[in-house]
Amino acid sequence: MASLSPTEENFVRLNLLLTGISPRAVRTLFDYEFAPVCLDATLKKEFNKLRDLQKKRVINQSQWNLLTPRFPDTVVSILFPQILRFQNFDVTLMSLLLRNLTTIAPPHGGYDNLPSSSETTPAADLARIKYYRNVLAHLNDGNIENAEFSAAWDDITGVSSI
Repeated sequence: MASLSPTEENFVRLNLLLTGISPRAVRTLFDYEFAPVCLDATLKKEFNKLRDLQKKRVINQSQWNLLTPRFPDTVVSILFPQILRFQNFDVTLMSLLLRNLTTIAPPHGGYDNLPSSSETTPAADLARIKYYRNVLAHLNDGNIENAEFSAAWDDITGVSSI
């Protein structure tokens, strides 16, 4: 098997950081803002807001099914519904809920732009994660140049302490 080029290695490393490490940071913030034992009640309380987000296609059907399951999967999920269900929330869904159901102020440029390095709020960290996940998703060749990799790595490793 051929070895990876340096730019391919950069892609793999950044991908692992974004899929392995940054979700833990988002989960930490999510669990802080939505205590797991209260999350089910919060979602029920915010049902109308969530429904509006679904109608606007901000929440897709798969996410909606996680938020509002019709039938419990097991006896355990009947007794402890929040434990199993909420562990299945991915970075996108957790970020969406943090953006729309909390009082966290958005970063200066909004969530769709890369915040400046001087902006170190949890909202800015969420925007960084979203930005770089989109960058990786839209790369055609699986290569990231060293300068771009270094900048992204520095930005994202600072996020791990949300």
